[in-house]
Amino acid sequence: MDAFYASVELLRYPELKGLPVVIGGGRRHQPVMRPDGTREFSLLRDYTGRGVLTTSTYEARKLGVFSAMPTMKAAKLAPDAVLLPVDFDEYRKYSRLFKAAVRRIAPLVEDRGIDEIYIDLSDLPGVHDDGGRAIGQALKDAVFDATGGLTCSVGITPNKLLSKLCSEFDKPDGLTLLRADEIPARVWPLAARKVNGIGPKASEKLAAHGMHTIGDIAARDAAYLVEHFGKSYGAWLHRASHGIDDREVVTHSEPVSMSRETTFERDLHAVRDRHVLTPIFTELCMEVADDLSRKGYAAKTIGIKLRFDDFKIVTRDLTLPAHTMDAKTIRRAAGECLKRVDLTRRLRLLGVRAGNLAKLSELLNPHATDAPVAQEPAPAYHAPLPLFDASEGGSSA
Repeated sequence: MDAFYASVELLRYPELKGLPVVIGGGRRHQPVMRPDGTREFSLLRDYTGRGVLTTSTYEARKLGVFSAMPTMKAAKLAPDAVLLPVDFDEYRKYSRLFKAAVRRIAPLVEDRGIDEIYIDLSDLPGVHDDGGRAIGQALKDAVFDATGGLTCSVGITPNKLLSKLCSEFDKPDGLTLLRADEIPARVWPLAARKVNGIGPKASEKLAAHGMHTIGDIAARDAAYLVEHFGKSYGAWLHRASHGIDDREVVTHSEPVSMSRETTFERDLHAVRDRHVLTPIFTELCMEVADDLSRKGYAAKTIGIKLRFDDFKIVTRDLTLPAHTMDAKTIRRAAGECLKRVDLTRRLRLLGVRAGNLAKLSELLNPHATDAPVAQEPAPAYHAPLPLFDASEGGSSA
């Protein structure tokens, strides 16, 4: 999907089309309706805090503003850009709409996240007559109609690696077809970092060996790449540079875990800011419980993630005697994890994670083969849980 979060917001606020818009604000950045029926929007220049951007429109990207950029840095580059709050419920709704539209045409779909999928078109009638162009356009039209105007960019190639690459060629609203015999002319001139799997460190190391483009990698012997980049990664570099990828489209996978986290706009202290941290911690636990319930899972391992003001990250986990999807039980377990952390430093980030998942249908069905055995749920807590106080690892210092 093209600039997905931002594009969803432009459906809601069409008056912002053509303007630089960034997504990453909080509730206080919600647009306000004026008496004359127009909306007043927050501007990036007025932002204070330590957040990062979730995404930006293409107009904002032309100003150097991209996702994962600190919001204060973005404000210096594009002070007049409109700042909107993040609304994941709305983005998930449109994600379901676009994926359902695709599956009505091509049911073999691998879900790669809220805004990206792989589709196996191999067996669809007529797909080989024109290299997939007609079906590619039909997919784009279906997504546009189902979402009320959202566009996507499609790459149709022999495999997943090349399709991922080509989906970026003609953004936004692109449709790119690539045959295997076109790889030398169209793929090899590209920068090595364009390949999904070649990150900044690998790109830097490749450059140190005189390999700046995908073609540079393809020109090296496999033995050379293995010698300098390791047996596994070196062999993958050789295959990837020649456009070889044997991975199949995986139509079903089970989640490994579910988590929620939040980054604070200012560092918070476990004791002095307990009144702020406690409701946030509770809300994260409730959100994880809601995610489990909505997706039909229960968790046996509950964990926490903390990032301190020195950017050190600490995690702790606790395995329960039985699977749960109960918010109070999750909160209690997360609180137990918190007791095992030194909370003398201020906090930048707090997260709650549920792992060791099992489907509710398996837990409740005694006849399911190899299904986990349902156990009595842990007792729910009815008293308040002061999770951030000195008795739980905090300090009054």
